[in-house]
Amino acid sequence: MTSAHELDFRALFQASPSPYLVMTADFVILAVNRAYAEATFVDPDAVVGRPMFDVFPDNPDDPLADGVVNLRRSLETVVRTGSPDALALQRYDVRAPDGTFVTRYWSPVNTPVLDDDGRVAVVIHRVQDVTDLVRLREAGQERQRWEVALLTRLEQMEADLFTRAREVQDANQRLRELNDQLEMTTAALRAQTRAKDQFLATLSHELRNPLAAVRAALDVLALDLSGHPALDVLDRQSGALTRMSDDLLDAARGLTGRLAVRRQRIDLRAVVEQAVHDTGSTRGTAGRPVGLHLPSTPVIVSGDPVRLAQAIANLLDNAYKYTPAGAAITVELAAHAEVAELRVRDTGPGLPPDLAGSLFEPFTRAADPGRGAPEGLGLGLAVVRGIVEAHGGTVTARSDPAVGGAVFSVRLPVLTSSEEGADQGAAPSTAAPTASLRVLVIDDNEDLARFYASLLRELGHEVTLASSGEGGVAAAQEPFDVVLCDIALGAGIDGYEVARRLRGSRAHRSTGLVAVSGFGREEDRVRAREAGFDRHLTKPLGMDDLDQLLRSLAGDAAERGARLSAAEPVDEEHGGDAG
Repeated sequence: MTSAHELDFRALFQASPSPYLVMTADFVILAVNRAYAEATFVDPDAVVGRPMFDVFPDNPDDPLADGVVNLRRSLETVVRTGSPDALALQRYDVRAPDGTFVTRYWSPVNTPVLDDDGRVAVVIHRVQDVTDLVRLREAGQERQRWEVALLTRLEQMEADLFTRAREVQDANQRLRELNDQLEMTTAALRAQTRAKDQFLATLSHELRNPLAAVRAALDVLALDLSGHPALDVLDRQSGALTRMSDDLLDAARGLTGRLAVRRQRIDLRAVVEQAVHDTGSTRGTAGRPVGLHLPSTPVIVSGDPVRLAQAIANLLDNAYKYTPAGAAITVELAAHAEVAELRVRDTGPGLPPDLAGSLFEPFTRAADPGRGAPEGLGLGLAVVRGIVEAHGGTVTARSDPAVGGAVFSVRLPVLTSSEEGADQGAAPSTAAPTASLRVLVIDDNEDLARFYASLLRELGHEVTLASSGEGGVAAAQEPFDVVLCDIALGAGIDGYEVARRLRGSRAHRSTGLVAVSGFGREEDRVRAREAGFDRHLTKPLGMDDLDQLLRSLAGDAAERGARLSAAEPVDEEHGGDAG
């Protein structure tokens, strides 16, 4: 066993895991153990004999560094008092070999060694390196700060989420209220639309019934007073009333996109030429010559010839209204690469600039009503736009500064060669003259019914009258070839029910049933077909209309009767051959 005086204290000094430094009372380094040298990045032999604070200065880049100052104060206290002094945890910035500073956290203890006279000979400076502990604590504090920050952020997010949820809830509530208002507004608009449609249908019916009676009376008078000048006046004025009634309904249909068109492949030249001829001959416009210019090659479009003729007639009617007597009106048709363009040019006063955007709106007139203003409701151009747009086209109007007047241009898509083959319309059939037919007229307007009877008898047909639905069904116990039936028949069953009952009767399964009514909407036509009517015609009807109708129905009835006979099962007990 080694005795105390045999111990090598220098070896113990070097082997100590704690950093040690020995210095004189005036702070000159005498010795540095291995642990201290490793912690401070110094060579022990290079620092011996040098002042403590020259070797280990404060970090010059950190104005708040106070580790060296605190250490100097502690060492001075030790030298002055001859007693040990311990420092609280200190931060030291230790200079690394590359010149940078590395932070260390030490807890120093400075102990004096006295000589025989009791004076401080040397000072032992020992430090406890707690850098790792401080790092852990800082990490814990940082984690705690992070957790606190995260918790704070979560609380803020929760508060924001709650606020946003309330905002969304309030927005949803407002949206529900707006949706409720929208539904109520939509329901009100639907109700208004239904009321408007019903009003227009009723107005049409109530206008057309007296017009039909007037028209029929005119035809009856013409039989006895042929050539009387008053008949021409009455004919023109009743025609004007009929056109205004039709325009009112067609304008309403055009606005709602429900204007019915029945397209077929047509040569637009023929439609234009016929419309110009018919308009000039039926509207008393012979004093205003029309210059018609048509291309030499066909202009093929997919269109409803009746509707397109109506649009052209309305444009011509508008031109006649605003063109002085004897002045020229020009109608030009031209075919371009993909469109056909029809131009109607008048030499009237032209168009006011403020009407350019509203000219085709219902009830818009280029002249204020009053003395000298053209007659009409301001619906004709609205009908033109509805018809043209239903054909996929456009219509525009402008004044012609060169020659005066206005130019109305209609542009319609033409059929390509591939489309022409897919759009072949059925060829119109021609009806042969008819023999005498038995006709039942059911109408609660007795004046109109009597005039229809007079016209039909003049055409050589046998006529029976009924003024109610029930009376018509009762009269139909006898066989008839054709039944002309009004729809609105006052009290009792209506015309739809009359048709259903007659179609349910074996005697009238091949009878021609025709709805003749003031109701002219597409839905009215659909209801008529569903009830069993073969045709749906709107009042008024003239003698020519009735004659053409009966010629057509005679052929239909014969064809239907043949089909039904072929489809009838043979009753072997009563009608079949025995064995």
